[in-house]
Order: sequence, then C-alpha cells, then structure tokens
Amino acid sequence: MALIGRFIEQILPVGSITLVQPDGGRETYGPGGGKHVTVRLHDRRAAFELFRNPRLKLGEHYMDGRLTIEDGTILDLLELIVGAKPWEQGKRKGLGKGKAKAFKRFFRRNDPTKSRRNVAHHYDIGNQLYELFLDRDLQYSCAYFTDPDNSLEQAQEDKKAHIAAKLYLKPGQKVLDIGCGWGGTALYLNRVADVDVLGITLSEEQLKVARQRARDAGVSDRVRFELIDYRHLDGHFDRIVSIGMFEHVGAAHYDEFFAKCRDLLTDDGVMLLHTIGKLGGPGTPDPFTDKWIFPGYHLPSLSQMSTSTEKVKLIASDFEMLRLHYAYTLREWLRRFTNAHDKVVELYDEKFFRMWEFYLAGGIVMFESGAACNYQVQYIRDRRAVPITRDYMAEAEARYRKALKAPAAKKRPSQARKAEAAEPVK
Repeated sequence: MALIGRFIEQILPVGSITLVQPDGGRETYGPGGGKHVTVRLHDRRAAFELFRNPRLKLGEHYMDGRLTIEDGTILDLLELIVGAKPWEQGKRKGLGKGKAKAFKRFFRRNDPTKSRRNVAHHYDIGNQLYELFLDRDLQYSCAYFTDPDNSLEQAQEDKKAHIAAKLYLKPGQKVLDIGCGWGGTALYLNRVADVDVLGITLSEEQLKVARQRARDAGVSDRVRFELIDYRHLDGHFDRIVSIGMFEHVGAAHYDEFFAKCRDLLTDDGVMLLHTIGKLGGPGTPDPFTDKWIFPGYHLPSLSQMSTSTEKVKLIASDFEMLRLHYAYTLREWLRRFTNAHDKVVELYDEKFFRMWEFYLAGGIVMFESGAACNYQVQYIRDRRAVPITRDYMAEAEARYRKALKAPAAKKRPSQARKAEAAEPVK
C-alpha cells in the first residue's frame, strides 16, 4: 500500500487520492487543490497485484468489486491518473507501460477463424445492450460534433454526411462497407447518394438487424448484407468505406488488408477509412481492453498505416484527425449506459456493468489525455480519381445534411464535457 501511495505522489501534479486499506486504515496522497477520490481496496492481495500489474488489475479489481470508489467515480479516478500529464506534454510516469515489441505485434495474428471469434466476443452479446446507450441508428463509432452541444443523434448523422462527402459518390456506383455494423451507414449512403451497397460483417447479431432494416426500408435489392471476412471477398467496387473496423484487423495484417482493398477497388475507385488511431509511434494494446472487451485489437499509428499503403501504392489523398470528437461521444455513451444501470444488470450482472463502465470511462480519458485519436483517411489508386481541391467535399456534405436533417433533439448535458474546455471543435 505504501508503494502505491508513493507512486500516486509521483504522478499527481494536482488533486488527491485517499486509499482505504482492508482493515479500515486510510491515507491520503497527492498535493490536493483539485479533484479528490477515495478508493477502498478490499483485500491485501489486491494491493500487491495492483502494484505489480496496474494496467490490467485496476480494471479487473474494479470489475470484481475488490476495488471500489467511495468518493467519486471510476471516471474521476482515471481522470486524475491519466490526466495528470497529457500525452502531448511529453514523458510521464504511466501505469506500467512498456515499449512495444515488434515481434509481439507480428505474432498477434487474427486469421479468419480467430477474427470471427473475436467479433462474436464483443458484438454478439445481445443487441439490447447497444440499444441502451447508442443513438437511434446504432452507430458504434466516433460521432462528428460540429458543435460540442449537439445531441448524439445529430452528431452521428453529421458523421455519416462527413464520411459520405469524402467518398465522392455518384448515382449507381457499387459501394463496399467493410465492417457494416447494424447497417446504418450502408442504408444512409443508398438514401442520400443513390448507390448500391454491400455491407459485410462477422457478427451474426448485427447481420440479422441490418438485413431486417434493409427489408423494412424496401431496399434489399440495392443494400445487401453478408457474413463474410473481407479476405474472402471477390469483385470490384467503385467505393469502399470502413468505419470502426480497422481496429480489429491487427498489426500483423495491415499489409494484407490494404492490398486486398486495393484489389477490390476499381482503377478510379475511392476508399475512406475511419479508425481509432494512436498518436506517436506503434504501441501495444491496453491489456484490460484486449482481455475483456476487444480481443485481438490494435490501434494503428499513422506511420504503420502509411508503411502498409506505400507498399501497395494506395495514395493517401486526404487526411483528417479527429482529436476530441470521440471523447464527446464516449461521455454521452457513458451517461446513457450509467442511466441504464438497472437494465444492464438485469440483462447481465453487476460485474458486467462495472466492466463496461471501466471500458467506457477508460476510453474517455484515452481521448482526452492519452495517446488516442481518430483518423479519417481517403485513399485512391489513381491520382486523378478525385477533384484537385476539397471543395466537392464541403458541397456534398452540406447537401447530404440538408437531405436528411436529423430530428431536433435536446442538447447534451454541459457538465459531461470536460474536453471542450481544451479547445473548440472545428
């Protein structure tokens, strides 16, 4: 316990943490002057395990109830620890972070069978869970906040318009949606741009919903969904979009992924990749997330993506980094998830609730203070495939927003947005 206390003293430039021992003894660490959190450890072994492997055990002990928060929330605790020194401020003492080893990344392979199993672990646990905290369209990726006060529904509609505009769509084109989720983006592209879309997924639960939505909309002949790995797909597509799927590809398969995408694109094709990314160089997955939430995942650095696309001569024709948008998104997801506590426990149990609460809270601090961001990269095979200025994007985005203006919705609670104090969203 004393070692943990000394570690807290070293990393906290402001704020304080009170540690309550199993016998009831308590000690407060940190300089004070800011947020305060009280943490109770319920057995002495928990303290020892936490000191040895904090990146994994902090989440596991919270999930198992061996570590509880008595004054504050788990988000408060993570904000104190991770926010002590944001990534861009340089070196800092982290929670046991080691250097990434290239050979470890390489051997974390996700063959089609393992990929299917990994997807099922997260996405096939029941659609009811996602309906509790996602927007009406079940968009499970970073929203796009043109105004930090916009509702989640509005921000997700704006995300789809933002991405669609970068695809430079024309009526009648064939579009491939890799990792189509519950079908929202594929159906959106068909509605606003009059294109035919094939959405592919490895989740049986998502597939059922996506196909039903296409039937309900009367567009099953133009918007199709299949359960298939991208590596097993044949044919050619005028456009490819992939939103929130690349995180599951795995670093060992980046070359394979981009080579396959290039083969699937027509000569004048356009691809838009939307993915969580990592600031700085390559890293290793968070052990808690990798074990309990997204097995086999890897967040790409920009250099990793560039190295792979250069090999197959895919041109990165447009690039945008979304810095704080996912923090806004996750804060709203956590708010809705927390409000649905009783329903989540009814569907699963208290341990599951705490596991996901830790996951969502960890995501917030990762985007507000850690090394995470979102990348949107447009790729082309031919340098003449898109106009030479970006004006077409702005024009199309405005047109798509006007065509499918989201229903009015109340603004998000202002107290849920710490990140916007750092900088406005453009």
